[in-house]
Amino acid sequence: MAGDYYEILGVSRNASKDEIKSAYRKMARKYHPDVNQDPGAEERFKEISRAYEVLSDPETKARYDRFGEAGVGGAGSGGVGFDPTDMGGFADIFETFFGGGFGGGTSTQTRRRGPTRGDDLRLDLRLKFREAVFGGEKEIKIPHLETCSSCNGSGAKKGSSAKTCGTCGGTGQVRRATRTPFGSFAQVSTCPTCNGEGQIIEEKCDSCGGQGRKQVNKKLKITIPAGVDNGTRLRVSSEGDAGTRGGPAGDLYVYLTVESDSHFRREGINILSEISISYLQAILGCKIKVPTIDGDFEVQIPAGLQPNTVLTLEDKGVPKLGNSVSRGDHLLTVKVDIPTKISGEERDLLEKLAQIKGEHTSKKGFEGFLESIFHK
Repeated sequence: MAGDYYEILGVSRNASKDEIKSAYRKMARKYHPDVNQDPGAEERFKEISRAYEVLSDPETKARYDRFGEAGVGGAGSGGVGFDPTDMGGFADIFETFFGGGFGGGTSTQTRRRGPTRGDDLRLDLRLKFREAVFGGEKEIKIPHLETCSSCNGSGAKKGSSAKTCGTCGGTGQVRRATRTPFGSFAQVSTCPTCNGEGQIIEEKCDSCGGQGRKQVNKKLKITIPAGVDNGTRLRVSSEGDAGTRGGPAGDLYVYLTVESDSHFRREGINILSEISISYLQAILGCKIKVPTIDGDFEVQIPAGLQPNTVLTLEDKGVPKLGNSVSRGDHLLTVKVDIPTKISGEERDLLEKLAQIKGEHTSKKGFEGFLESIFHK
């Protein structure tokens, strides 16, 4: 055993028995392997349990104070130390983790199952592209368990009540003692008659069949925040299944999927789209209206624009999730259409232009001229 037992529990050498017990409970709950999966947690829990085993017994503690580990070498292996009938803190921890208990220290009320929180539910919801961008209200329909209004969740028929289970005497547990050469051991398990409830319902509620809950289809209006995307998860508090024995309801988790749009694409909070203009518009420049998520927007095309130029329309993108005032940009890729056929008049004009620019078109023809314009 490495380290001083007092240091392991974080108490002084003058700590009282109650202070030692309180420190042990706190640390054991923190490091128990069933709740702490960190590497080394199990070994730490063993150290804590060993320290409490020694310091919780006055005689063992006195020997440890005088001789150290050498004075308590027998503790933990059948010698002095842990008394299974005086395991207040240790029993509480088993109660918390495993739902079981030990004799003597826990009451019937503690061992019986208490209120249980209802299950969380999941709903997958598809949104249109613009719904995801701007958000809004959405009506959904969910099947979930609600507390039975006829019996108020008791499961008993109106005018009757549950009775104490005769098998376990209301504890919700049955105990079986086994004697071995090393001593007596008690095994505690859930009562098979009442399934750990501690009570038996003889006259069941006609509405819920004794379950205390009923399956109900419920309509809800939920708020979709602006800027959600594929995989966004929304939590709707207390709209999961109702709890049992007065326990709180679980939550509803809505997972969002966004449909694609025929015109727009999305990258984070930016929106991407493409437009095509004629070669003359690209050469001379122009003003055109382009579709954005907010509607048509007039864009200035500068003269001499090259194919596949990306123009940035600021603040025309997706609102930032959680801060709808801040928006991304709209990135507009401009394509240039080069015609494959032209009229005779168009050819004459273009050939005149080619002569002015000193371009030779007799071999390359019209396509060669346009190529020379866009790739100089």
